[in-house]
Amino acid sequence: MTTSTTSPAAETELAAAPEPPAAPVGIGRRFLALQTRVPIIQLVGVVVLVIIGATTMQDFLSGTSIRLILTLASLAGLASVGQTILILLGGFDMSVAGFIVAGGLMVTQVASLFHWPFALALLIGLAGAAVLGGLAGYVCHRFAINPLIVTLAMGTVAVGLAQTMIPGGLTFGANAPKFLIALASPETKVLGLPIPPLLLIWIAVALILWVVFSKTVVGRHLMAVGANQRSADYSLIPSGRYWTIGFAISAMCSVLLGLLVAGSGGAITTGAGDPYLFQSAVAVIVGGTVFGGPGDYNRTVIGALFLALLNTVLLGNGAGAAAQQYIYGLAILASVSVYSRGRRLRDQF
Repeated sequence: MTTSTTSPAAETELAAAPEPPAAPVGIGRRFLALQTRVPIIQLVGVVVLVIIGATTMQDFLSGTSIRLILTLASLAGLASVGQTILILLGGFDMSVAGFIVAGGLMVTQVASLFHWPFALALLIGLAGAAVLGGLAGYVCHRFAINPLIVTLAMGTVAVGLAQTMIPGGLTFGANAPKFLIALASPETKVLGLPIPPLLLIWIAVALILWVVFSKTVVGRHLMAVGANQRSADYSLIPSGRYWTIGFAISAMCSVLLGLLVAGSGGAITTGAGDPYLFQSAVAVIVGGTVFGGPGDYNRTVIGALFLALLNTVLLGNGAGAAAQQYIYGLAILASVSVYSRGRRLRDQF
């Protein structure tokens, strides 16, 4: 039997041998990795839309136009609050439109018919939304049912319940209280300053969500449930409770938005919430919250601002409904492509 031996000098050379150089990382991969941390493309898109609007629309940068854009962005951003929470949990909310209409009806027409104070009508609307939304979250989690189906049904139920409280059903628009109209108006001033009240509300909500998502145990648990529900359960995180509460909060947010939508339009109709279902989904998708990375509401804020600018530029340049849908679809596809590509690259390493 022979035994191979290595001299001390050879051992020293082997130990000192340099490791093979790491494979170079291309610029594209670096950019995609950075994009998952910072929404560069969306920020550039916002700047590009501002430039296009300023060069193609005469009054685009006027005070009136800026306040209108910020008000539209605020409505889209507030509509996306519940959607962001549910998408981070791994769900989706199709009941946004239904609860917006139900909330608007409760504090306008129903309150007027029964002579209820505004606060009472609002509390009843919020309580009903919490029950229906929480039930939807519980059913989805407990029986593993697709949230698209359950939330769509709950939104329809919410509108139906509100309509049953109106003799003969809703056949005409409900006038909004004057203070809601003033609150939702882009021309209303705050402390004498030309700042839309909705913008301040949106900023306050964004700050609260930033603190919750990034600085609290609740935020970390929410992210954990959305990332891997089974692992969260093994870690003793009550995923079912988070789904139930998350869906309840989303429904309540939509009811509150219904007040602002009623104020913005001066009245509420059965179709008043439909645009905000689409906007809530697009803001979350274009913002990038749904595609991994550090999911938070900040990305949704950028998506809502992008959407408001895009709407303004398209309408200001005479784009028809077909052209608008075409461009919206391209924006969504571009966002999906960028983040899906980034995810595939991360999975390779």
